[in-house]
Amino acid sequence: MTTDGLRRATLLVPLLFCGAMFGFFFAWQWSTVIGLNRIEPAVAIRAMQAMNASVRNMAFGTAFFGTPVILAGFAVIMALLGERARAAVLGLALLVHLGGVIAVTATINVPLNQILALVDPLVDPASAAQAWADYAGAWLSGNLLRTLASGLSLALVGLALLLPERKSPR
Repeated sequence: MTTDGLRRATLLVPLLFCGAMFGFFFAWQWSTVIGLNRIEPAVAIRAMQAMNASVRNMAFGTAFFGTPVILAGFAVIMALLGERARAAVLGLALLVHLGGVIAVTATINVPLNQILALVDPLVDPASAAQAWADYAGAWLSGNLLRTLASGLSLALVGLALLLPERKSPR
């Protein structure tokens, strides 16, 4: 394997991490919450509460918190190898991920999840319907931002893979 081939192969790690995040947010955006919108609000709330609790696990945590670490690490590695273009593209992927995934999650989706966690949908069906209406649209808007950002990060890592080999000065 050539040196450039090895460098490209190592970029499969950030590609997989970004791909995992994009797939996760994409599935929520275009199936999960849309499906929950088709059932009774009380049931949707209980289901979403259960899913929000179950997502706090090692596999998701590794992908969610590991992706920016992996992007930063590989940007540094590429810079140290003299691959300035690849390092810059990975750095841009990191910035997009931090702003569009981490920040949006922390400021939009997690606070909405925390509010929904306090709702007891069995107490008052009318209140449950209002709580779900207040939650679902706002949550999907935040998740759309995360989907777009994680997709862009994934595309940027793909671009880093496609960049031509750096020519050594003679």
